[in-house]
Amino acid sequence: MTDTHSSDRDAADAGGRSFETIAIHAGNTADPLTGAVVPPIYQVSTYKQDGVGGLRGGYEYSRSANPTRTALEENLAALEGGRRGLAFASGLAAEDCLLRTLLAPGDHVVIPNDAYGGTFRLFAKVVSRWGVEFSVADTSDPAAVRAALTDRTKAIWVETPSNPLLGISDIAALGAVARSAGARLVVDNTFASPYLQQPLALGADVVVHSTTKYMGGHSDVVGGALIVNDPDLGEELAYHQNAMGAVAGPFDAWLVLRGIKTLAVRMDRHSENATRIAEMLSTHPRVTRVLYPGLPEHPGHETAAKQMKAFGGMVSFQVEGGEEAAVAVCDRAKLFTLGESLGGVESLIEHPGRMTHASAAGSPLEVPADLVRLSVGIENSADLLADLRQALG
Repeated sequence: MTDTHSSDRDAADAGGRSFETIAIHAGNTADPLTGAVVPPIYQVSTYKQDGVGGLRGGYEYSRSANPTRTALEENLAALEGGRRGLAFASGLAAEDCLLRTLLAPGDHVVIPNDAYGGTFRLFAKVVSRWGVEFSVADTSDPAAVRAALTDRTKAIWVETPSNPLLGISDIAALGAVARSAGARLVVDNTFASPYLQQPLALGADVVVHSTTKYMGGHSDVVGGALIVNDPDLGEELAYHQNAMGAVAGPFDAWLVLRGIKTLAVRMDRHSENATRIAEMLSTHPRVTRVLYPGLPEHPGHETAAKQMKAFGGMVSFQVEGGEEAAVAVCDRAKLFTLGESLGGVESLIEHPGRMTHASAAGSPLEVPADLVRLSVGIENSADLLADLRQALG
């Protein structure tokens, strides 16, 4: 196991290896004591010191650093092509640490007009009370983002694909907008995962993940992550991570590491299944609109094809009959489990307006009442298609 600062390293150390190989091997050094090929779960709070200040490998207290978390943070940095990765207790804990590192009272942030409800709640109900202002803009339109900037803008926040409307934003174009304003571009890469999209390489300054989702991949862990290239920003984030304390526990870090090993093969299957489902829904008489960037008619299709390897496993659609009809579809599904969250191997269905995005009700980010969101799993696609047809029938 390497020391606590080993995640702050150049991604080129991976030696030009493929993503699939990096996912399995980065940070996963065999245990030097036993030869175990999987990093141990260091379920420990403190560490014996060899004399006052004589730390073994840099470890003193597990809020500050833990060997299992170090392994995950090295892996995260390598996957995103960054210099520093940091693992948190949840995606929102990661966002909170980032905002309190980047911003001060009086600063301004541009956020998407279709942001995740929890992110919107963090800005509207928590960060705003701290004196930080935010504006909402259509981040699929760089001109709209530029128009929303002020002389106090310190960050542009982007989700691409967005949750739950599957909007696509041009990361390279927004990176140029951010640099022209002296602001940081933050990209929530949760829906795409680093296998499908590499925001840092496209001009982002910070990548955010809820590792609960595709990174963990099995609906059995809650976690978050930040990845950056700027070593100074990485040190600032690490300071705040320790000072604020919302770190990933060792067992949670181990579960995410385990999930990441199969990320590539899972994302391939998620994307294949979602494409088949989106194509079926686009011809269904009870479906009025399908939101999936893999469909040629999606307004962000060309941008997504340019910056993503595939189009991911999330599909949203609107149904005729309004809110009650959408809720009924969710209730009738059998193989698709009615539940919040996403990114697991099992398929989920939900009504965003009443569930994940209820906090955005009455705001500019309110989602359509007739919207249904799918997290398409890796089951047999024929079974999933049959379930949706009967739920819509």
